[in-house]
Amino acid sequence: MFGKFFESLVKIFKYNKEDSFPQEIQEKLESLQNILGFKIDNSFFYIKAITHRSYLELNPELEKSNERLEFLGDSVLNMIVAKYLFEIYPNEGEGFLTKARSSLVNRERLFQTAENLDLKKFLMYNHRYLGDSLEGLKTILADCLEAVIGAIYLDKGIKVAENFILENLLIPNEEDSGYLIDKNYKGQLLEFTHAKKMEQPRYIVAKVEGPEHKREFTIDVFIGEKLLGTGKGGSKKSAEQDASRIALSQLKLNYNKNIK
Repeated sequence: MFGKFFESLVKIFKYNKEDSFPQEIQEKLESLQNILGFKIDNSFFYIKAITHRSYLELNPELEKSNERLEFLGDSVLNMIVAKYLFEIYPNEGEGFLTKARSSLVNRERLFQTAENLDLKKFLMYNHRYLGDSLEGLKTILADCLEAVIGAIYLDKGIKVAENFILENLLIPNEEDSGYLIDKNYKGQLLEFTHAKKMEQPRYIVAKVEGPEHKREFTIDVFIGEKLLGTGKGGSKKSAEQDASRIALSQLKLNYNKNIK
C-alpha cells in the first residue's frame, strides 16, 4: 500500500491529474477542505502546496514541491493585505502602510496562522531535514501557508483567496490593538532626523521627582541646541519615548524648516 501511495503521487505531480488518488491523500484533502471552509475543485494544487522540497529528497520520483506556489501565494498575500490597509487607512502615507504590512506579513504571524489552521498535520516533509529546529519548522509552515494561498488563488480565484486571508490572518489580529501602531517614537525620531540629515537627538534628564518606589522622570530632547520636546514617565525609557513623541509631532508640523 505504501508503494501505491507514492506511485499515485508520482502520477499526480507528473501529469497534473487527479485519477487514482490513494486513500491517504484523499483523507488529507477532505480534512484540509473542512479546515479551509470551501469545496476544493482542483486537488492537485493543494497536494503541491503541502509538499516541501525536503520531501522530494526522500522521493526523487516526485518532481515538484510547493516553492512555485509559495512564490505566487506571497504575491497574492501582499497584494490583498496592501489593498486592505489602503482601504481602512485612507489618510495614512506610504511609510505607515509599508510598516503595517510588514507587521502583518512576517514569518512569526504566518507561522501562528498556520498553527491555528493545523497545517503541520498536512505538510509532507523530511523530518530529518529539521531535526529539533523550531525555527526551521516556523519557516516551512509559514511557507506552506503562502503556498496554500497560492493554491486557493489558482483553484478558486482572488475573491476566495481574499476571504481566506481576511478570516484567518487579518480579522483575528484586529484584537491585537497595537500591531499596526509603531510606538517606538525614539526610533521613529532617529529615523526622521537621519532622513532629513539633521543632528541626532540628545536626551537630558531635567528632573527626577517622587519617592524611590514611585519616581517620575522629566526628560528633554534636543536636536542641536533646540529643545523640541519634554516628556514625563515612571522610567527614563518611558520619559524618553514621551519626549520623542512630542518632538516628532513638532518636526512633522515643521518638516520643511531647518533646525539651526
